[in-house]
Amino acid sequence: MTHPAAARYQGLFPVVPTPFTETGDLDLASQKRCVDFMIDAGSNGLCILANFSEQFLLSDDEREVLTRTILEHVAGRVPVIVTTTHFSTKVCAERSRRAQDMGAAMLMVMPPYHGATFRVGEPQIHAFFQQLSDAVRIPIMVQDAPAAGTPLSAAFLARMATEIEHVSYFKIETAGAAAKLRELIRLGGDAIEGPWDGEEAITLVPDLDAGATGAMTGGGFPDGIRPILDAWRAGRRDEAIAAYERWLPLINIENRQCGFLAAKSLMKEGGIIDCEAPRHPWPAVQPAGRALLIETARRLDALALRWGK
Repeated sequence: MTHPAAARYQGLFPVVPTPFTETGDLDLASQKRCVDFMIDAGSNGLCILANFSEQFLLSDDEREVLTRTILEHVAGRVPVIVTTTHFSTKVCAERSRRAQDMGAAMLMVMPPYHGATFRVGEPQIHAFFQQLSDAVRIPIMVQDAPAAGTPLSAAFLARMATEIEHVSYFKIETAGAAAKLRELIRLGGDAIEGPWDGEEAITLVPDLDAGATGAMTGGGFPDGIRPILDAWRAGRRDEAIAAYERWLPLINIENRQCGFLAAKSLMKEGGIIDCEAPRHPWPAVQPAGRALLIETARRLDALALRWGK
């Protein structure tokens, strides 16, 4: 089994939201402040263009602008994972090469899917990731997320890890994540360099117990999540659990009430970004849910509410 210290990347890599103006244009000034806050708040690294970045509402040209802008602004302060998911193997490989050339530390990719019913089987998925790996030189994280609607068994994921050179990180977000992480680690051994938690850390403690070495959460409160991971890694389990229990109400509101708009609402409230609106046709956050989010964050003295003021 790979020792955790040997993993290239571990810790907290939250997803960077994409701020827009009131008219729906990219707001690059707010984007840079958002990134600066997330680094100052303790992120070990960042992930961009994920679902929580509203990637499904971005044009290809905007993806390029955001990737270049964010990587240049980060300037090596922390490693950045770039999401390059696409149904087409060719398009995904091309996106991935461009991200790599711009300075991405890792790629995050869901299996090929489109809409509610367009899926492919394991042979095509294996070939997809094999061709993607052949096209790049950096690690690939397989995002095992309900959004793809594609069953990915622990055995199949472990087989890809052992057979495909750069497939070595796995963000497990499906039901029963802890059990799946355990089985993935058992079957994949040294090939599983990065077993990671996801889904806004709603299952973080069971996933850490199962062997997760990284967490990809929402971007609104890295200052709350990072100490949990640090304490756990240092062997202070009781301290980590106590910290998790303290922040769990806010994690729950993000995961179950506000979704990817939680980070933007916190950042707008704290003066980090100028506008929290999603891009049409996604609806704005429900006002009562937003009020509860801010109230809960204030009780925790979340950094997002004071960093920009």
